[in-house]
Amino acid sequence: MTLSPIRKVYQGIADRRQMFRMFDRHAQRPNRFEDDAAPLYRGECFEISQTEHTYMFDVLPPLFMRGEMFALREFLTGQITSVFYELNIDGDVRYFHAYCDLAETGSPDRMRDAIVERESRPVRAMSREERIEHIWSSTNDEYRGYADWRFPRDLRGKRIVIVYGPARSHDFKLLDHLTDDEIAAKLPVHLRYLPERQAA
Repeated sequence: MTLSPIRKVYQGIADRRQMFRMFDRHAQRPNRFEDDAAPLYRGECFEISQTEHTYMFDVLPPLFMRGEMFALREFLTGQITSVFYELNIDGDVRYFHAYCDLAETGSPDRMRDAIVERESRPVRAMSREERIEHIWSSTNDEYRGYADWRFPRDLRGKRIVIVYGPARSHDFKLLDHLTDDEIAAKLPVHLRYLPERQAA
């Protein structure tokens, strides 16, 4: 098995507020209008409810509709757009949003296959990357951001989150540098003790 290119960026089913918030998880990034945002969004996916899936289908006529998927006709950046899926996984119908690069032939189909593979595992598990992405997705903007002048020059622009220490002390720390204990403290209880997902 090869490692899936998808990045599940939120664990659980996103409600409408969370869904719209995750459509642009990288809105605060520095130089937002000067860089190529495609690598940030390409391959991100998360689960939504049937209500949100239906709502998005009714927003605009889709760019295309095929079997269990449809795509929005408005592009986020370059050829990247939202693709919504209605998938039968282990006998349950589930709904997902993903960013696919339509410049890559077959991208929506590969994304569908990767989601089904990821969600069909018999034991719930999360990789370190998925834990970190969930923290980023679920943290309010006031408690996350991007490294600025307070950080060494080579770290500026990287994602940071607030971390609490003893006696109510707190400071911002690079998201990728969180320890396992800091990650566990930021996850909801039902996600803290899931086993580590290993690539086969």
